[in-house]
Amino acid sequence: MPRRRTGSTEGVRSREVHDGHDVAGSAGATAILDWEHPLVAGLVTRVRHITAPLDAPLDTLRAAHRIVAREVRPVYSVEDGRRASRTLALGRGSCSQRMAVLEAVARATGVPTRVRGLLVDGAFWYPRFPRLRPLVPEQVLLAWPEFRIEGTWVPVGELFGEPSGVGGFTNRGSETLFDAVARTGIRWDAPAPGCDGTAACDLSARVRVDLGYFTSRDDLFARHGQTLCRTARTVSEPVLGRWSAGARTTGTAA
Repeated sequence: MPRRRTGSTEGVRSREVHDGHDVAGSAGATAILDWEHPLVAGLVTRVRHITAPLDAPLDTLRAAHRIVAREVRPVYSVEDGRRASRTLALGRGSCSQRMAVLEAVARATGVPTRVRGLLVDGAFWYPRFPRLRPLVPEQVLLAWPEFRIEGTWVPVGELFGEPSGVGGFTNRGSETLFDAVARTGIRWDAPAPGCDGTAACDLSARVRVDLGYFTSRDDLFARHGQTLCRTARTVSEPVLGRWSAGARTTGTAA
């Protein structure tokens, strides 16, 4: 069963969301963002080799994103609290887990990060599970990272600047949110530049509740829990944690 949060969500947007100016973020290691681990440190070394000698923050993050997108297989894992180092060790991870790896790299290079907590309509994931809709949670908790670069907070959906791809993100096929940000702008509260008004890169209509900003995804999950309860995660993780994104729902987990 999906984790049920107590109380009505009516009015939460106006009560909890704010501009985030008082959430400074951090470059410190956390239980999830364990950038001091040798596997994360090794990834940082590879990234710096690619971006040297300038080693500019944006170039560093873009290079790290490309490596993770290429080498960490996208799956439907439901363990959002998994350490970044563990995701690298497994060589597979969900959108949330792969984004955590990117955050860990950022913090390791001195770039502060924070996350925006969003409760997204579960129907957004229906295209991926057409025959399993009754099992999709009504709402999914999403930790959307932001990076402090030259005094400005840059959401992961704007990390690659102006969208260059054709169309927006449809949440179908093998492309995931993590992969899509390199191709097209993804925003949750305003149309992305270049969208024609119908492209899916403006995903604001999918947000049920904006929970505001948190210093880390650890803090977000500590306050609001994960999408699924521990029992549901334990039961589903052995299958979903190996099920490649984009694979047919009637097929065998990879």
